[in-house]
Amino acid sequence: MANYDPLRDLERFATNLMDPVRRGPRQMPMDLYREGDHYVLAADLPGVDPGSVDIDVDGQLLTIRAERTLNVGEGVKWITREREAGSFLRQLSLGQGLDTEHIAASYRNGVLSVRIPVSEKAKPRKVEVTTEDSNPTLSVNESSQA
Repeated sequence: MANYDPLRDLERFATNLMDPVRRGPRQMPMDLYREGDHYVLAADLPGVDPGSVDIDVDGQLLTIRAERTLNVGEGVKWITREREAGSFLRQLSLGQGLDTEHIAASYRNGVLSVRIPVSEKAKPRKVEVTTEDSNPTLSVNESSQA
C-alpha cells in the first residue's frame, strides 16, 4: 500500500516560486516533519516583524504571508546591500486527514513554527475483537435410533 502525503503539492508550488527572474513574493525556506499526531512546519523568516505574518486556511489550502522591511534612515549611502526587503509567500495543499480547525503557529528567533494536527478520524486505532461467549461450547444432540 502506498503512503499518502497530505502535503504533496508543496514541492510543485515551491518550485514555481523559486524562479530567480520572477519579481514578487520570495521563497521562505522550510522544513516539514511529522511528530506524533502533528505535522510541524518550520519556516525561516529572519528579520520579519511577527505582526506582518499572516496565516490563512481556506478549505484545504494553507497560505503563509510575511513582510520584511529594512528600517534605514534617510540619506543612507549603501556600501553593500544583500538583505532584501519584500514579501514572502508559501502555500501548501493540505490533505483530508488533517484537523484544519486546530492549526497553531508561533514565531521565535526568526523561525515560524506551524503545528498541523492529524484529525481524529485519520489516526490509527486498534479495533478490539469480541465474542458473545468467552468459552464457546459445543453441544451435541444424540438421538436414539433403535
